Amino acid sequence: MTPDDRTVRDLVLVGHGMVGQRFLEAWTEQPAARGWRVTVLAEEPRPAYDRVHLGALFTGSTAEDLALCPADFPAEHGIDLRLGDPVTAIDRPRRLVRTASGAEVRYDVLVLATGSAPFVPPVPGTDAPGCHVYRTVEDVDAIRAGAATARTGVVVGGGLLGLEAAGALRAGGLDTHVVEFAPRLMAVQVDDGGGAALRRAIEDLGVTVHTGAGASGVLTGPDGRVRSLALSDGRELPADLVVFSAGVRARDQLARDCGLPVGERGGVVVDAHCRTADPAVLAIGECAQAADGRVYGLVAPGYQMAETAARTLAGPSGEGFTGADTSTELKLLGVDVASFGDPHGTADGALDVLYSDSRSGVYRKLVIAADGALLGGVLVGDTGGYDTLRPLAVAGRPLPVAPERLVLPAGFAGSAGPVALPDDAVLCSCHNVTQGAVRAAVRDRGCDSVAAVKKRTRAGTGCGSCLKRLGTIVGEEPAASGVSTSRGLCEHFAHTRAELYEIVRVTGVTTFTELRDRHGSGEGCEICKPTVASILASLGNGHILDGEQGALQDSNDHFLANLQRNGSYSVVPRVPGGEITPEGLIAIGEIARDHGLYTKITGGQRIDLLGATVDQLPGIWRKLVDAGFESGHAYGKSLRTVKSCVGETWCRFGVQDSTALAIELELRYRGLRAPHKLKAAVSGCARECAEAQGKDFGVIATSAGWNLYVGGNGGMTPRHADLLAADLDRETLIRTIDRYLMFYIRTADRLERTSVWLERLEGGLDHLRAVVLDDSLGIAAELDELMERHIGGYQDEWAETLADPERLRRFASFVNAPGTPDPAVTFVPERGQIRPARPGEAGHPHSSPALVAGDRPEVLTP
Repeated sequence: MTPDDRTVRDLVLVGHGMVGQRFLEAWTEQPAARGWRVTVLAEEPRPAYDRVHLGALFTGSTAEDLALCPADFPAEHGIDLRLGDPVTAIDRPRRLVRTASGAEVRYDVLVLATGSAPFVPPVPGTDAPGCHVYRTVEDVDAIRAGAATARTGVVVGGGLLGLEAAGALRAGGLDTHVVEFAPRLMAVQVDDGGGAALRRAIEDLGVTVHTGAGASGVLTGPDGRVRSLALSDGRELPADLVVFSAGVRARDQLARDCGLPVGERGGVVVDAHCRTADPAVLAIGECAQAADGRVYGLVAPGYQMAETAARTLAGPSGEGFTGADTSTELKLLGVDVASFGDPHGTADGALDVLYSDSRSGVYRKLVIAADGALLGGVLVGDTGGYDTLRPLAVAGRPLPVAPERLVLPAGFAGSAGPVALPDDAVLCSCHNVTQGAVRAAVRDRGCDSVAAVKKRTRAGTGCGSCLKRLGTIVGEEPAASGVSTSRGLCEHFAHTRAELYEIVRVTGVTTFTELRDRHGSGEGCEICKPTVASILASLGNGHILDGEQGALQDSNDHFLANLQRNGSYSVVPRVPGGEITPEGLIAIGEIARDHGLYTKITGGQRIDLLGATVDQLPGIWRKLVDAGFESGHAYGKSLRTVKSCVGETWCRFGVQDSTALAIELELRYRGLRAPHKLKAAVSGCARECAEAQGKDFGVIATSAGWNLYVGGNGGMTPRHADLLAADLDRETLIRTIDRYLMFYIRTADRLERTSVWLERLEGGLDHLRAVVLDDSLGIAAELDELMERHIGGYQDEWAETLADPERLRRFASFVNAPGTPDPAVTFVPERGQIRPARPGEAGHPHSSPALVAGDRPEVLTP
């Protein structure tokens, strides 16, 4: 029986990296995929992950955080995913492949997505212990393990991955060197001017750069481990660890061995539809030489090839892959770098328009055609406008404004404001999504958030460089379409939260009624009441439960505890930095035992006591306060915890006392009311055990001081924090955090996390840095004064409530029968503690009599 006679045909994918996974996604979207059986043969021991952000593993992310293949994806689509069993040979006449385990798998169509391999210079000693490459999760694990005992590290290669690896070594406290054979860093992406600006910025961070020299050999000590790296110019660099990141080479050996043509410089030769010389074999991504003769080393072209291959297999393939945009925007060792279009001006008649400021480390160059069209550019130190400039360069149309206005940094006098893009301009080069498609998603498909646009169009799900532009369109498209939008907080206030904050701060308004009468209308609602309550609290206008303030709170603030699913409450005392004495532990244990509460260690190094009824809360607080505890504000939009590792006091890798700093910061900012909850952490070294880079603000110790990261969070939409400032002394660090928090509280929207606020903030991280470090808005003194007012006016809400009989009156399940427990709050035993009773279990308020009458677990009431 021939392949054409069978009902089900076999598709074999060799390799399961980023491009391989994108191919599977694109293929399973094709109706024709239903008649195929898919087998994936992968070399690595894990499914596809985000190799572009591999460096995040150095800063606290896990391999699971980078995963690209949902756990249920293979089963959902009937894909046989075989990990850790690479293909070793292709038998084209028999249409089968052999794997390392000895398995033979037949195919009707074979897709090669084997990617690339790191290039290691052919010099002596590169296999010595202490030498590494930087390509996989396992490589990162090995580098991290080696860096833990090293003092000096050398990275061979000054390209994207090389500088990323250098940043990781530097963050680990190593004396770091970068060796680049070319005369400048990132020679492919930037020109001489951009390379010089990048070098100055990186050397200012303490990394030593050596250009115009290559590695000539690795020298080892008596133990056989690396001790130095010999350079081609005769010098020798001491090194305990060497990372080779000098480029990649297409992994095309399987194709070579089975007789498929490969390019002169590597890569399986394919046509515009990703077909090799054998019509039954396709190749995509970094292992392929595209129809334009290039091997693309970026994910966006790889994704486009994957989608092309899926269309080719589905039938008439239509448009093929003939080339791709190779623009990049990234942050290297904290330095913003972008390159787009033709950055070197290779086109005939190309002209350069330059702006360079070596004092601030900013270099911006635009390449302009004779007819005024933007051809490309290089941005170092300030990548503002990249999201607009790149699509303009790709579109190849005349610029709408003078190029000298576009080359000026954002915010510079005379610089251009927002520039209109045509709808056919490609915003997302990773998935080839145009501005018109994004606008249509917002206008016609009801996508009212960036997340919705990403889900609908896939824009922003690749490298992420288009996210800022997506946010702009989501915000502006409704108005552009004639849909009236209000900036007001709600129907009762035409002002935004930030505007109301300023009104309260300047006028001294102390109540919701006064603010509503003077600046609003109506009676208020569930949006404006708690928002105004939060503003009043953040400015220190009385106890959260006093007078009208108490009536404005939601259920959590109303009782200074967290409402749980069965109507009970949890109590979370503050444990600064996670440090607690044995006496404190005993006291909490006794309180939990005496009140029959469920206890659990939280993710923020505190102890949660769950299962209390409203009338029990004051008694629990009294015992906690007497034992030296205070409110942990787990119920409020305020600082929750400052998580910490044990730091240099106990850990052999620690370089600073992270626990002491975490305690100091938590006590400084406790009770600080904000638009949303705040989480923080302090790590004593770059191993990042406290996960500081996933917090609203995080601090990581260095040998020279402290690095401050801001705008991170976990949750449904995790965001990695951004480095705001490096190697700060303690006084500068605390002052910077003070201003950052107060600027956020002052300008953020209602219920807006710092991560969302930072992405929305005009000017982004650079603007924030200018405000809190350079006082660019002239408000630093006001921010400092607001923080000092908070610190000076702080009072524990539990203790203050216990001291006031009027406040205590609210803590009753039934107003007409104080002290009577709520019969609807019931529990059942489990694992030696209690949990809320579920529907159908004895005692649950919604259980039927028949169920209650049966043999059920013991019913517990508080």
